[in-house]
Amino acid sequence: MAELGSEKQEKDGQPWKVLEFYSGIGGMRYSLMKAGVNAKVVEAFDINDKANDVYQHNFGHRPYQGNIQSLTAADLDSYGAHAWLLSPPCQPYTRQGLQKHSSDARAFSFLKILELIPHTSQPPSMLFVENVVGFEKSDTHTKLIEILEKTNFVIQEFILSPLQFGVPYSRPRYFCLAKRKPSCFQNHFLNNKLLQSPIPLFGHDDTIVANEHDQSQENWDKLLQSCEPVQKFLEFENHSNQSDTESGCLDTTHVSTEAFGDLEKNDKGNELVGSSLDQYFVPLSLIERWGSAMDIVYPDSKRCCCFTKSYYRYVKGTGSLLATVQPKKKGKSSPLMEQCLRFFTPREVANLHSFPEDFHFPQQISLRQRYALLGNSLSIAVVAPLLRYLFAEPLVQQMQIFPSNDAYTNN
Repeated sequence: MAELGSEKQEKDGQPWKVLEFYSGIGGMRYSLMKAGVNAKVVEAFDINDKANDVYQHNFGHRPYQGNIQSLTAADLDSYGAHAWLLSPPCQPYTRQGLQKHSSDARAFSFLKILELIPHTSQPPSMLFVENVVGFEKSDTHTKLIEILEKTNFVIQEFILSPLQFGVPYSRPRYFCLAKRKPSCFQNHFLNNKLLQSPIPLFGHDDTIVANEHDQSQENWDKLLQSCEPVQKFLEFENHSNQSDTESGCLDTTHVSTEAFGDLEKNDKGNELVGSSLDQYFVPLSLIERWGSAMDIVYPDSKRCCCFTKSYYRYVKGTGSLLATVQPKKKGKSSPLMEQCLRFFTPREVANLHSFPEDFHFPQQISLRQRYALLGNSLSIAVVAPLLRYLFAEPLVQQMQIFPSNDAYTNN
């Protein structure tokens, strides 16, 4: 009966009903919108109060904030959802973490959701999971695949980065797409494969096909050439090439506050987060401590590193820093203090995550909270085409024929 209901849904032109788990600040919902899928989020779930403030501010709906582990199969059935979209906590699987996988308490809610699938009377027709690279090697992943196969799903998996979609942002992530039989993917011969190319999402040869994990110089050059420069994602242009080496900061007196689209104003018109760039410049103490480990990028760079939730506290590996003064010779051979390093602003990080211009933070969200919430979010540039591919109904005459599975897969 569930399949018949899904087919009727499509024929009647009614929107797909979607459940959004671990909704955060709405990256998955924005991806669904960008994908152009006729879908309605019937409920979102997140335990983070600040994330829910941001979600409500932008969508007018506050996600369910209870413990997901308290949900029952009957609760999930009551929504009548056709698709479940999930971006569970990544900490159990990160290289920097303890890698406790399923034994990490932060994995328990996701495991509970998976275990409920066989017990629902109306299981979802589609499932989408996003997580860090490394998840695919975890025992949680083993459990995911085991449950999906037992409940009659076909599966395709991807590891993709925004770099493969023209965004100068290195943030590779794992994705699992699943459809319950008799539904199937447009490219059914890629079932049960782990793909590292976006070709199947588009089906034409001019798609960016380079694999970020192929470290050959030829591939790396091709990948970076396809990306826009970092400059296009910044809030403002540098107004000065002169640095104040005493403070390590630019003279920002000529920087218009109109450039800070990320800053909200209260009822009195006062900006909460500040009206100058001063708060974004990297303190000399951090440069002295971490300078040798810093990833420095320039406005014309075509790659920056993944921003994590600890970015604004800056420790090694939390994200790139922007040089606001172009040295004669780029890199660490030029004194870092003379390059006037600054953090990317929250709006700029949101831009690199491909959030739309009308996305805003409510005024009560502090600067550090903004960075932390963005660090836990996802790339809309990557997720949107994946969702479009997931929701697409294959037609025999439109099945794409590719020369070889080996061109797209990593077994």
